[in-house]
Amino acid sequence: PTVKKLMRQLQQVPFLASKNLYRVSSYFLSLDAERLEQFCQVLKHAHANIVLCQTCFVWQEKNSACVFCSDQQRDQSIICVVESWHELLVIERTQTFRGLYHVLGGVISPLEGVMAKDLKIAELIARLDDRVHEIIFSMNQTPEGEATAALIAQKLAQHEIKITCLAKGIPIGSNLEFVDRLTVGKALADRKPF
Repeated sequence: PTVKKLMRQLQQVPFLASKNLYRVSSYFLSLDAERLEQFCQVLKHAHANIVLCQTCFVWQEKNSACVFCSDQQRDQSIICVVESWHELLVIERTQTFRGLYHVLGGVISPLEGVMAKDLKIAELIARLDDRVHEIIFSMNQTPEGEATAALIAQKLAQHEIKITCLAKGIPIGSNLEFVDRLTVGKALADRKPF
């Protein structure tokens, strides 16, 4: 029952496929007591010292400025809207985007109980000021991602802001996290109005 209990806990980790549960369980069980304690301490420290930026909702060190929002070299007129930290990292790896980010915290998915009110949409609207001229939708190209982008576009209609999305060179139904950096970079460069 102890191994099953461990695997049940690991099942709660998003993106951890069922086939990897045994591998991850085996890894933790094979650690000596000292390595396991080090791992737990690092995890506890990260949990206690990493928070969400209250502007863009990117993970950051507690009591320090957000690396994106505070970087004056970034283009303050463009906000790239992403589902999660994973997509942001994919875009950053392309080294082609120098604007700001906004992490929604997911996409609308009624089947999973995620509604618009559960996302950081109101916070995105609140960020809009005279400096912002473009919003780039960089959500995964899934029905949920497209529906979320469409809803946000409706809410942005009253603002004089250019709305673009990634070019459709990224396969429909794919996750940005698994697309190579050149494809993501090209899609960003070839973005078009939503």
